[in-house]
Amino acid sequence: MSSPVRVAVVGLGWAGREIWLSRLATHPAYRVVAVVDPSPAAQEVASGIGPEVLSLADVDGLAPDLVDLAVVAVPNHLHSAVACRLLRRGIPVFLEKPVCLNSAEADELAAAEREGGALLLAGSAARHRADVCALRETTDRELGRIRHIDIAWVRARGVPDAGGWFTQSSLSGGGALVDLGWHLLDTVAPLVGPVAYEQAVGTVSGDFIEAATHGTAWRHGGARPRPGGGDVEDTARAFLVTESGVSVSLRASWASHEALDSTVVRVEGSEGTASLRCTFGFSPNRAGGSELTLTRSGRTTAVAFDEEPIGAEYDRQLDAIPAQLADPSARGRAVEETRRTIAVIERVYGSARPARALDRERTVAGAGV
Repeated sequence: MSSPVRVAVVGLGWAGREIWLSRLATHPAYRVVAVVDPSPAAQEVASGIGPEVLSLADVDGLAPDLVDLAVVAVPNHLHSAVACRLLRRGIPVFLEKPVCLNSAEADELAAAEREGGALLLAGSAARHRADVCALRETTDRELGRIRHIDIAWVRARGVPDAGGWFTQSSLSGGGALVDLGWHLLDTVAPLVGPVAYEQAVGTVSGDFIEAATHGTAWRHGGARPRPGGGDVEDTARAFLVTESGVSVSLRASWASHEALDSTVVRVEGSEGTASLRCTFGFSPNRAGGSELTLTRSGRTTAVAFDEEPIGAEYDRQLDAIPAQLADPSARGRAVEETRRTIAVIERVYGSARPARALDRERTVAGAGV
């Protein structure tokens, strides 16, 4: 049996603590050897895992002889910079989504991976869900040629950290499109294959961004979120067309008029249609369990798959990482997928900018400013 992967968790925000550290500390394939965060609470977190776990304020304290992998879950605007520092030191990196905020940062990550000789892995767990895997298998087996995909993740109330860095574009890189949309695009990617999008247009809106009632209380221990504010969208809608002619309609919403959070993925093919209704993420305000159906020749049937607890996709992603670390062909793969994803996001934001500016002008005019 191979030795556990020695891992450092960089960043002890909600994702670093609740998604990654808690799982890594109990996963038999890993041994947490360090946590990296400048906060005073970092030492307490390290001690809670074990007396031998190091608490570091900066990634400069990490080295290849200490760790086999760094899991980076810092705020969005630091993702690329921190990952590049680690990669250039020869330390493999698992980088939480969004992997980068623009194409220039994707280029920097590619250079750092090449120069340091270490592997970059990208985090977006949605494709590892059991229901998504079943949808993909059904698509491959039953649908023939894919013609169109509808994909939407709509929260009822879920603006993250309202009034904090998540809603400041200079720190987050964007709103719901960068946050939820990255997961949606990552879910679509295995269905359409490694192809570019020839067309990408979209709209954005921020009707709920200012309302504290639409924040994610479940990410703050049940505490009421503070009043909102910011310059990002809470909703993005996009229409994409791949170079092979597959169209994709995408919606990502942090908040809406709905009562419950839900995710829908509908794949139309030349031989049939597969529809998945579920809820991505950790919100307790969920629209029931997961349901996958197949429609062919006017007949709709249920497709069975194994039920799983919330968050199991993250465990499954961790299961796969040791083999990826040992695979030389994995180098460069995450960067190429990242380039395709961030290029689409940039194009959608670019097309939406005039509409967003007009919406703001109308808001200002309506307020009599």
